Amino acid sequence: MNIRQSFFLALKALAASKMRALLTMLGIIIGVAAVIIIISLGDGMKAMIDEEFEKMGSNLIQAYVMGRGSSRAADPEDMYRLVEKYPEYIRAVSPHVAVKGIVKVGTETYPSASLIGVGEDYNAIKALELTCGRFIRYIDAARLHNVCVIGSYFNQEAFGSEGLGKTLSINGNRYTVVGVLAASADNSSYGDDNTVYLPYPNAIRLNGDSRITQYDFSAANEDTNIQAKALIENRLQKIFGDKDAYMVVAMSEVMGVMGTIQNTVMTVLVAIAAISLLVGGIGIMNIMLVSVTERTREIGIRKSLGAKGRDIRGQFIIEAGTTSAIGGVIGIILGVALAGIAGKLVGVAAVPSPAAIFISVGVSVAVGVIFGYLPAGKAAKLNPIDALRYD
Repeated sequence: MNIRQSFFLALKALAASKMRALLTMLGIIIGVAAVIIIISLGDGMKAMIDEEFEKMGSNLIQAYVMGRGSSRAADPEDMYRLVEKYPEYIRAVSPHVAVKGIVKVGTETYPSASLIGVGEDYNAIKALELTCGRFIRYIDAARLHNVCVIGSYFNQEAFGSEGLGKTLSINGNRYTVVGVLAASADNSSYGDDNTVYLPYPNAIRLNGDSRITQYDFSAANEDTNIQAKALIENRLQKIFGDKDAYMVVAMSEVMGVMGTIQNTVMTVLVAIAAISLLVGGIGIMNIMLVSVTERTREIGIRKSLGAKGRDIRGQFIIEAGTTSAIGGVIGIILGVALAGIAGKLVGVAAVPSPAAIFISVGVSVAVGVIFGYLPAGKAAKLNPIDALRYD
């Protein structure tokens, strides 16, 4: 009997007992569907996280300065000189000053709006796009011009999307809107789009504190992130002489750590889902053992007509593999359908990858073949005379 005949015989055996066949496949169906759903959600979440990091800037390096008393401080001039000295490693820097203030437009107050003092290169570092107007310039910081750039959400809420050229009040000081930023994915009251940017010297004056506790740098390219971070750390070490006085974080390192954590979590989840495949394999083995017992006389007749042990073994292995493969196909269809639904529920684009589908098919067939080998071996070893006598 060739493989083709064994395959059609396997389909006939499955069709003869549809309910038992379905229950046999259930573990494989659940396991394959679970693997596809988990991998699809994982890929979707990874893409979403990568997109968010890209928005923040993959070359972004943030230096947080805690300081050591009032006699030592990291001045903006120190940081700007660092960029001028090592342009091949560091492309730009901007002070980052959070302002404690109240924003008012006319008589309306906007307490949820964030106020940040920045330099002229901040938009390039953070890859911010303007819909109209311009960003903060060097001359604005040098001469303490009362100008600001607003996010799209604040522009909509405060000015009805017509904020360019209008004025607003920060702690009683009037500022003119010279630029409006494009909307980002989190266009909400708690996102970056509800932010007002002003020159950092103005922010320092509004706070009444000359210390700057954060600087945002941009490495020259992805290959210089490590060198740029080292240069910034060396400079801060010379200023403070204490590693506890500052902290430098490279976004590329954070992305790497996040990727490692995500891969570990995905591996664990896929391994847990794969347990269903193991359970399904055991179910196939048990049913095949029952099938061998039920078809003992059939096996005896085939052996008495000249069938060899390898023919019997091949028939039952193919039947087990066919059962598992059909379960795998059903699991793929179910997994693809549920992955899209699950993706919408959690808010990620869960698109099943061809690799996940091919792996699931391969694993499901392999499970059937491996767990079907024991029953097939038992069938192949049956004595034809004893098998013919079996009742």
